[in-house]
Amino acid sequence: MKKISTLLAIAVITFIKSQAVSDYRYISVPSELADFKENKSYGLNTILEKSLKGKKYTILPENKSNWPADALGNPCKVLNADILNDKSMFRNKLIIQFKNCSNQIVLEEKGSSTIKEFEAGYQDALKQAVVKIPVSNPSSQIENLAEAKSQEVVKTSEEPKAKEVISQTSTAQKYTNKNKTFQKIQIADDQFILVDGNSSVPFATFKSTAKKDVYRVKLSSGESTLGYYENGNIVIEMPKSNGEFANEIFTAN
Repeated sequence: MKKISTLLAIAVITFIKSQAVSDYRYISVPSELADFKENKSYGLNTILEKSLKGKKYTILPENKSNWPADALGNPCKVLNADILNDKSMFRNKLIIQFKNCSNQIVLEEKGSSTIKEFEAGYQDALKQAVVKIPVSNPSSQIENLAEAKSQEVVKTSEEPKAKEVISQTSTAQKYTNKNKTFQKIQIADDQFILVDGNSSVPFATFKSTAKKDVYRVKLSSGESTLGYYENGNIVIEMPKSNGEFANEIFTAN
């Protein structure tokens, strides 16, 4: 087991060094930039999102409940973007930074503007930096490596460090309702989602309440309701058009 772990670690390190942003499909952009706080983000995160979408990337929000199932199941398929303030006395300068699931920098691109006004200057610098980012061309190697890392964490879960980072995929449970299959994926200690097996969009998001095994539920339709565990199954009180509710039972497999 240790030999397999060592070989995988070497493969991961070697591959990380050759990673490119274009190898990825998913990029997560923060809603608040640490270097541009207090409502002084100058719309930079919005500009970055639109620019990356134009380069064929799929942009993911910070709230993981809205992530596609494959990204939720393995965060190593997702790059984390950030914009850093590269402070200068005479120019508005910034750095676009991309990190992988190991918190290692895959790419940094710098932008600089002679425009003195902060908002216009930083936006101009960002547009200059974005031009250098390549178009998305997802690599199967990224997905294969991500799966390998996930499986290895599960295999070595007896080791103290591995116990802390067990893949969410390993904890996914299957449920059925009216001949349809759903997966329960835990995304936080107090939150999980049910994902339709035929779709990457969450069917329902559950957030715990003060009462054990009772949850506030937000459906994909946008409606809010309650859900709870009963005999190992998940029950959702589904709202009806007449204002009443009907219990939908999702049976554990």
